[in-house]
This record gives sequence, structure tokens and C-alpha cells, in this order.
Amino acid sequence: MKNSLLSILVTLLTFAGSTVLAQTHRPQFHFSPKAHWINDPNGMVYYKGIYHLFYQYHPASSVWGPMHWGHTTSKDMVHWQEQPIALYPDSLGYIFSGSAVVDVNNTSGFGKNGQTPLVAIFTHHNPKLEKQKPEQVQSQSLAYSLDEGKTWTKYAGNPVLPNPGITDFRDPKVRWFEPQKKWVMTLATKDRVTFYSSPNLKNWTKESEFGSDAGAHGGVWECPDLFPLTHNGKKVWVLIVNINPGGPNKGSAAQYFLGDFDGKMFKAYSKETKWMDFGADNYAGVTFANTGDRVTLIGWMSNWQYARDVPTPNWRGATTVPRDLGLQEVDKELYLTSTPVKELNALDGQRFSLKNLTVKGQYDLTAKANNETGLFKLELATKSIADFSIVLANEAGNELVIGYDKSTNTYYIDRSRSGKVEFEKGFGERHTAPRLSTDATISLTLLADVASVELFADKGLTVMTDIFFPDKPMNKLFVKSATGVSITTLTYTKLKSALAEKAGSPE
Repeated sequence: MKNSLLSILVTLLTFAGSTVLAQTHRPQFHFSPKAHWINDPNGMVYYKGIYHLFYQYHPASSVWGPMHWGHTTSKDMVHWQEQPIALYPDSLGYIFSGSAVVDVNNTSGFGKNGQTPLVAIFTHHNPKLEKQKPEQVQSQSLAYSLDEGKTWTKYAGNPVLPNPGITDFRDPKVRWFEPQKKWVMTLATKDRVTFYSSPNLKNWTKESEFGSDAGAHGGVWECPDLFPLTHNGKKVWVLIVNINPGGPNKGSAAQYFLGDFDGKMFKAYSKETKWMDFGADNYAGVTFANTGDRVTLIGWMSNWQYARDVPTPNWRGATTVPRDLGLQEVDKELYLTSTPVKELNALDGQRFSLKNLTVKGQYDLTAKANNETGLFKLELATKSIADFSIVLANEAGNELVIGYDKSTNTYYIDRSRSGKVEFEKGFGERHTAPRLSTDATISLTLLADVASVELFADKGLTVMTDIFFPDKPMNKLFVKSATGVSITTLTYTKLKSALAEKAGSPE
């Protein structure tokens, strides 16, 4: 109690002298908590016009510690309003990652007097058992809400899925499987995922396993998600599996598999590794429940390699922008695509467009952009395939370079000179991603916040997310090409801060 009171006092003193809006490196259109530590998004669910985002949260420190479920809500996934902590640690342990569902048919029996229960399914992590019985540390439990997510009651019968003897047994993602009238749980179990089913969210039966011989295995498997998408009239099941470490640009990352699911087994079309995001900073991403055919994902915008050390002492961690997921076919191979949600257009400010622009050397957009905040959206399409780069810079000499290299057919983000990089040995590096599209032209959307960039290339086929920490706002912008590039259209849009507005947030 004494530590908690001290933490609250420190927070109040911190914010007395500066608003959240003005803090150095504070994201302006990504969710970040007002103070302290955040990692995995949890329990994402849409209900009665409100998006609920829960997240791994340590309310007493800016580094990882006893995990709670923090809670924030939004009407549009852009403007977020923090709510009271939803779930606190208890005698069964910390509250690790999980999901939430709308139990429309009251299969759980939690609903009373016609109220529809929201049910959270999460991992209990018991720190007292870590040294004595590491294979019994994690189990799956329930909590429910009868007031639309405002308050939560833990189920008296927890845990509903005890540990069968697996050291890493966590992160349940649950969805309703209509053909068989049952709930399906996708659970991370060390080096694979295990599928369970239940008629009532309380009694679970093991169905099958997947992944011991598929995909990347550079680290433990975590935070899985399973959902269907439709391509050319056919249902395709997508299995996302996050991995730490072992990502394409070191550290943590998200891989995915496409295949069929019959309510019991997942059969992948291919066991090869496919990455959802090739940047360093999109991890533990999962999708919202109860959004119908629309599938929207939010990830944790950081990396376990340096998340504890990033130079934001009052808070650490943020989420990616919400992304709509789809499928795209290239040379008879299917890929998962990610594109920013259209709701972000609410932040659009002044814009300008250039057409038929030829760049050889450097084209300075700084004066035309006239943007001191550095928040912008840049949409660009080329006439043909050629080398080019987009450079964010400032008066301090910092540069963040995003570009395409024709010789290797790769996109890249280079943060070696982006500002503060010394806090982690591998932070200031160049990250690369393969260009998957075979189109004769390049199209991309680049979202730039105060301390992050998100690149969506070729209609979301190749995605990269990287954070960075400049010494001053990145208020200069250039397009460069040594060989020459012909740009058919370039549209630059200033973005407003979501923190400066109350619109979209529930009372």
C-alpha cells in the first residue's frame, strides 16, 4: 500500500508540471497510458458502440512487474479514455494476457435478469511457484462483467483450465465457433499452440495441437489468435502466433499461418514462416471480438529487446494504430495484409498533393509541409520501380530514413541516426523487409507520430513498424533518390493530435 501511494504521488507531481500532451516522445495518435508500464493488448472487444482495450499494466512502475489488466475505451479506436483498472492480481497470481467475449447466449450462466455477460478469459501466473513448480505456474481463469465492461467479478471456480505440466501455458484467445455451437480457445503452449473447446467457457476439452514443426522457433510462442477471413468467396482461417525472440529484425515479432479449421484441428496451407510486420515494434497483436466480418488488430508498439530501457521514464509502451486485416494473392500465394483503419481520417488536417513529380537527388518538402509537430500521413505512388527514400529530420541532426532498395527488392527503415539510440546496443540499426508485390509500381502509406513510423506498402502486403526517440521534433521532410524516381502522386496530410480532443471518448 505504501509503495502504491508513493507511486501515485510521484505521478501527480510529474504531471503537475507538464501535461501528457506536452511530454517528450509522448505518442499523439497511439494509445499510451498516462503513466507507468504497458505491454500486450488484452481482452479487446466491441460492445454497444464502445471499443474496449485492456492491456498488461503495472500501475506502480515504468518497468514490468506484477501484471494487472489496465482498461481504456473508445467510440472510434482513435480517441481513448482511460478507465479504472479492470483486474488486479490475487491469490492465484498475476493477471497475464487473454481475451474477452460477448456471451450472447449466456452459455456461462453469468448473466442475470436478462443481462448479457462480457467474459474475460485470462492467464493466472503464480510467482510463488516459479522456482518450486515451474510447470504449474500458469493456468486459465475467468472474470465477467454485467455492466458493459465497467466492473469485473472473478469466477469463484478459477482456474477453469489447470496447467497440465507445461512451463509456458498462456494467453488464451477465445472465439465462438458457430457450426458446432461451442467456444474455441487458442492457447500458447511453449513451442506450439493447443486448441481447446467448451460449451460454457468453464469446462474445457483439448482438441489438437499445431506448430511444433511449422514456422519460426527462435523463441517461445505467445499471444496467438485464430479468425476467418474471406478471399474470393472462400473462408480462410488465419492463425497469428507471436514469438520472442526470433523476429525477422531481432527480438519479438508476429508470424502467421493460413489454412483450414474444422473446430478441432488447424491445417496450414504451408509451414513456412510468414511475418505480419517486419519492423521491430509490433508485438502481441490480437483482434477485437464481436466486430462481425471486420477483423481489426492492435499490437504492442515495442520490443522485448529494449522495452524496459526506452527513454520515456514516466511511462513505457504504446499500442500500434488499429489495422484492418485482409488477404491478397501474389503468384497464387496468399498473404495477410494490414491497413490503417479508416477512422484515423478523423485526424486529417491540411493536405497538399503533387502529381508527376520527378526526384533525382533531393526534393525538400519541409516548407510546403510547414509542420512543427511532425505528425503526418504520406501517401505515395511511383510510376515504375526505382530506389527512393523518405527522410524525417530535425535541427539536431537526427534522421530517420524509410525507403526502397531496388537491388535487393526490399523496403527498409534506418534509425541509426534517429536520435537517442545508446540505451540498447542493437536499437540504432537498419531494418529490412521483402517487397512481396509483383506490381510494376510501388504504392505506400506512411504514418508518422512523434516517436514512431508505420509503413504500409503495396496495399498492406509489406508492413513495418518502428519506434525512435529524436532529440527534437522531426519537422523536416525530404524525398531522395540517387538514381531518379518518377512519382505519379504524393499526398501529404498533417495529422492532429488525438490527445488534444475529447471527441469520440465515452463519458
